Amino acid sequence: MPVKGTVAKSGYLGKNKRNFQDLKKDLKKHKWLYVMLIIPVIFVVIWNYWPMYGVIIAFKDYSPAFGILGSPWVGLKHFERFFASYFFLEIIVNTLRLSLYSLLVSVPLPIILALLFNELNRKWFKSTAQTISYIPNFISVVVVIGMVQFFFSSQDGMINMLLNTFGFPSIDFLGSPKWFPHIYVWSGVWQGVGWGTLIYTAAMSGISPDQYEAAYLDGASRLQCIRHITIPSIMPTIVISTILATGSILSVGFEKTFLLQNAANLASSEVLSTYTYKMGIINGEYSFSAAVGLFNNVINFIVLFIVNKLAQKTNESSLW
Repeated sequence: MPVKGTVAKSGYLGKNKRNFQDLKKDLKKHKWLYVMLIIPVIFVVIWNYWPMYGVIIAFKDYSPAFGILGSPWVGLKHFERFFASYFFLEIIVNTLRLSLYSLLVSVPLPIILALLFNELNRKWFKSTAQTISYIPNFISVVVVIGMVQFFFSSQDGMINMLLNTFGFPSIDFLGSPKWFPHIYVWSGVWQGVGWGTLIYTAAMSGISPDQYEAAYLDGASRLQCIRHITIPSIMPTIVISTILATGSILSVGFEKTFLLQNAANLASSEVLSTYTYKMGIINGEYSFSAAVGLFNNVINFIVLFIVNKLAQKTNESSLW
């Protein structure tokens, strides 16, 4: 009489053998598709995974003369230095302020705009409005900064020229720490809200028209249809977009922040990304900047994991 454990083991081995045979058949059947995947996989490994090897310099006193492996280990020295630095709290507060401000504005606005587009009956007007809204997404960040300076410059900016025309004094928008978060966030909204709208518009296109027709026959208004049909139908898309946005809470865009930054607004414009650049590239403190960047990524991953778990429990929609 066979032992129960032996039967289970033989069944497990048989299952593995069948899985291996199925995999072998699949590889043979679709071999050219897998061959085509070789180059993309190599590309991802070289540019996304191989650079992770350099993360160890955050725990070393890196010197280009000794290389990564030859540089001495210092443990958590650079992390302790960053946590104890005078600018630590200010940089974290500035980064969180810009990130949370952007989240509060950039998450709901594309949804609202998509709902408005979805209610338009004239197709030509709807397509024209959508095109106008997402064209700024294709404008370079450098060009956007040039436009911001054209409008908000304290000397010859269009806004200040209008203020002077009506007898009001000029406002130093670009040199004031108070105005920097608003300029940063709303210029980003203008540039990206149309592209975000496309995602929700595509999700709304999958809603069956029969649901709206049945609701109208039951006497539902447009607002009731939006509340009880449209929003619940696109809720998984909203949750996934919000999770992705929240997962980069400490990753404020470097390019725009650095280009808008100057000595006058540094009190509110110095964030983790610009601080890492200055310490690593300008000052040559590669290990210290790597430690700051690693801290940034770890916090982002933790926040992403927590938000994903919360979404999974409350809405049953998540990344994994």
